[in-house]
Amino acid sequence: MGLLEAIILAVLAASTSLLLAASGELVVERAGVLNLGIEGMMIVGAACGFAGAHFTGSTFVGALFGILAGTALSLVFALMTLGLAVNQVAAGLALTILGIGISGLIGAGFVGERIATAPHLFIPGLTTLPFIGRIVFGEDPFVYFSLALIAGIYYFLYRTRAGLILRAVGDNHVSAHALGYPVLKIRMVAVLFGGACAGLAGSYLPLAYTPFFVPGMTAGRGWIALALVVFASWRPARLVIGAYLFGAVTILQLHAQGWGVGVPSQLMSALPYLATVIVLVLISRARTGGSTGPAALGTVFVPDR
Repeated sequence: MGLLEAIILAVLAASTSLLLAASGELVVERAGVLNLGIEGMMIVGAACGFAGAHFTGSTFVGALFGILAGTALSLVFALMTLGLAVNQVAAGLALTILGIGISGLIGAGFVGERIATAPHLFIPGLTTLPFIGRIVFGEDPFVYFSLALIAGIYYFLYRTRAGLILRAVGDNHVSAHALGYPVLKIRMVAVLFGGACAGLAGSYLPLAYTPFFVPGMTAGRGWIALALVVFASWRPARLVIGAYLFGAVTILQLHAQGWGVGVPSQLMSALPYLATVIVLVLISRARTGGSTGPAALGTVFVPDR
């Protein structure tokens, strides 16, 4: 039971950054924008989040720095793709490269430094319960916030008029514009929200997952978050399942190496990314009625003048 509890706790920790980043990207893609710059925003969020917590000693300030960093990069992406109508794929890839370079510059002075990790919830009488105590009542604030965030996104998309308008913009921006909705403004807000989530997801890594910063510590999590949105068919509830599934693959391959499984460690380390490719192929083959994604996803919109 102790080993199972440890594995579940590790899976929750490994999945939280994926869930945060994928939640923001889901809203962005629902609005019809494809942002491939998540990896860049995450790594900049990690560097700025660590810097903020290092200088202030506050996890909250560090998370705020990460959110602001991700939002700033997403603003650059929005100005290029929405303001200048630049190709979204090219802009997203350029943003990732830019983010990796900026994070290396910001984080160069923090390599080897350590900070205190985010405090965990402790409720007397509940956190000490056998097995479920630490899992349910002993997590860090990021874990609870990620679940609350996905619940809020579900409510927004399917229970509010604003969410309906956002989905309409993602499905047919021409019709939405004809009805008088400000397509570019709606997409701008969605992109900034996605950037904030990606920055928070990146800051989670040095603030709660590991108490230090190393270059490239996102290790492709931004790309997995992109795949998770497709895996979830752009639905918030499925996103939770996908995030924890991929987190479990990441943790189990580490335990398998510790157990001495006779498989090369390089192959075991590649399992999360191999699983991503396999899942995307299976989803593609299983669809018979075409893509379930927003119809206008990745399509540049230039309003009539």
